[in-house]
Amino acid sequence: MSRTSGQGRAAVVVLSYPELELVEVATAEGGLEFPYVPGLLSFREIPLLAEALHKVENAPDLVLVDGQGVAHPRRMGLASHLGLLLDLPTIGCAKSRLCGEYEQPDVGKGSASEVRDGGEAIGLALRTREGCKPVFVSTGHLVGLKEAAGWVLDCCRGYRLPQPLRLAHLAAGGNLKVAPVVPVV
Repeated sequence: MSRTSGQGRAAVVVLSYPELELVEVATAEGGLEFPYVPGLLSFREIPLLAEALHKVENAPDLVLVDGQGVAHPRRMGLASHLGLLLDLPTIGCAKSRLCGEYEQPDVGKGSASEVRDGGEAIGLALRTREGCKPVFVSTGHLVGLKEAAGWVLDCCRGYRLPQPLRLAHLAAGGNLKVAPVVPVV
């Protein structure tokens, strides 16, 4: 979604688990009714995300969201809003920290340190690949923090970002080529 234009595109990918093979892709694009305001992205992005999610035929059991969950100044980021709206387990996995303080985790894959704000643990800085920058994992809805970190690590296949987020980003940019399914006769 663009910060400057009034247009956006949201993408949802559904993957099999544990293989993480692509099952389905859905996108939605259109006008953005809410302006870009840091900390209030839910109001800008959820309408298109919900539209894309309603297009998928294979409903997900768990949703990884490129954004914050409770690691948000109001403890209610995009992953939390979306989880409540869908009544599905959601995990926030962001590329950058929105609030709180943390110490750099060790360099090894799976190393983590708590992100704390006001004396409260609100997320984890998690290394998903040795030596790369951490991602910021927080609970969205119906998932605990330790469980969320486990899911994010399980969904990383050699890249910093988990496969569902990587593929959704490619799909939103029009760069995910989906091979047509050929029926077996």
